[in-house]
Amino acid sequence: MELHVTESSIADGVGLVRLKRPDRGNSWTHRMNAEYRWLMKSLDENPEVRVIVVTGAGRQFCVGADFKALEHHKDSKSNYVAESRQEALARPGHGVHPEFDHEMVWHWGLAKPVIAAVNGACAGIAVGLAAFCDFRYAAAGAKFTTSTPKLGLPAEYGLSWVLPRLIGLSNAVDILFTGRVLLAEEMRSMGFLHGVLPSEDFEAQVLTRARQMAASVSPIAVKTAKRQVYAEQMHLEPGRAVEDSKKLTGTLLKLPDLKEGIAAAQERRNPRFPPL
Repeated sequence: MELHVTESSIADGVGLVRLKRPDRGNSWTHRMNAEYRWLMKSLDENPEVRVIVVTGAGRQFCVGADFKALEHHKDSKSNYVAESRQEALARPGHGVHPEFDHEMVWHWGLAKPVIAAVNGACAGIAVGLAAFCDFRYAAAGAKFTTSTPKLGLPAEYGLSWVLPRLIGLSNAVDILFTGRVLLAEEMRSMGFLHGVLPSEDFEAQVLTRARQMAASVSPIAVKTAKRQVYAEQMHLEPGRAVEDSKKLTGTLLKLPDLKEGIAAAQERRNPRFPPL
């Protein structure tokens, strides 16, 4: 696919995806969505990649939907749901669980862990994108807002479901009802972020964490745990989770990753796990 508003690179087991419309705050468009999905599917299927990092070009992560796109939908006589269907686009993470075959939730169907590196302003749909990533880091002072209450729009892209699970109902209500701007430090205190890092060399710091993960953990173990964690959000059966984990343990006990992991621990070296 020819890329116009995104870019990517691979190094040391880490695939980096960059939203790239810095002159417009990396605002989200249909084209960006198409490129982003294609890139994520490509990186997830690439055996060289073990961790994926998503960030923004310039000083912002993504300021939300492009206002021109919102104006189009406002003036269009077409049905918004019909217009926003994704059948013609790449389908990353699909086929793992029916609930994961939806916009943004597909992040949970990927085999690789995804880190949202929020380098600056994160608004609207970008909050949803970050919420469905596995890890979230932000630069000190980065601003977050859902924006929608001040635009006359509802909580979008599943935020009404995922935010209460990430930060609790009271905090989610605060964010979704007021649309106020929150700094990264407050989002960290709520539990949305895994960490707030100095803005200087922010991307390099996140990439260091990603490389450490890529070099030290078993890809099949991470893929399996990711499947467990998100699939088990779909039910309220702890006993079922225990029994499923026993079956998975029986399977992974027979794979070469365990032997290599034990050998690496005994020899006090980094493991050399095979790709997925």
